[in-house]
Amino acid sequence: MYGNTHVDGHQMGQQNDDSGKNESTVVDQWLHRVKRTYQVLLDKSTPRTLYRWIGWAVLLMIYCVRVFYLEGFYIVTYAMAIFNLNLLLGFLTPLETPRDDGPGLPSKANDEFRPFVRRLPEFKFWYASIRSVVMGFFATFFPIFDVPVFWPILVMYWLVLFFVTMKRQIKHMIKYKYVPFSFGKKKYGKAGAM
Repeated sequence: MYGNTHVDGHQMGQQNDDSGKNESTVVDQWLHRVKRTYQVLLDKSTPRTLYRWIGWAVLLMIYCVRVFYLEGFYIVTYAMAIFNLNLLLGFLTPLETPRDDGPGLPSKANDEFRPFVRRLPEFKFWYASIRSVVMGFFATFFPIFDVPVFWPILVMYWLVLFFVTMKRQIKHMIKYKYVPFSFGKKKYGKAGAM
C-alpha cells in the first residue's frame, strides 16, 4: 500500500512537471514567434528610411499632444529630448575621429576615397529614438513621473545645450573637413555607363 502511494505520488509529480514544461514550451514558442515577427518587420522597414521617419514623427506628435493635453510630464519630455540630442550627436560624428598627424579625409582629387562612417548608423539612431518616444509615451500613464517643474526653464536649458553642442559639432566638421550628409554631394554613375 505504501509502495503504491509513493509510486502514484511520484507519477503525479511527474505529470505536474510535464504539464509545467508543456506550458513553458508553449509560452517559449509564442515568445519566439513574436520575436521573429518583430525582427521580420524591422528587417522589412530597414530600406524604407522616409517611411520610418514619418512614423517616428507621427508617434512624436501623438506624444506631444498627450503631454499638452495632460499639462504635465515635462521631466519625461526633457529626458527624452536630452537622449535624442545625444543620439543626434552620435549620428553626426564619424566613427573614427581623424588625427592631425595621421591620414585625414581626402582633400585632393587623387587622394584615396574613404566614405563617411557614422559612430551611430541611421537605423540604430531611428530605432533608439523611436524606443525613447514609446517609453516616454508609456511613462505618461504613471503619475509618479509627473514631477511638477517650471517647463520654460527646461526648454531654455535644452535650447542652450542644443546650440552649444551643435556649435562644437560644426567646429569639429570644419576642422576635419567632413560633411555627415549625402545630399548635395556629387553622384557618379555606374562604371560601365558613359
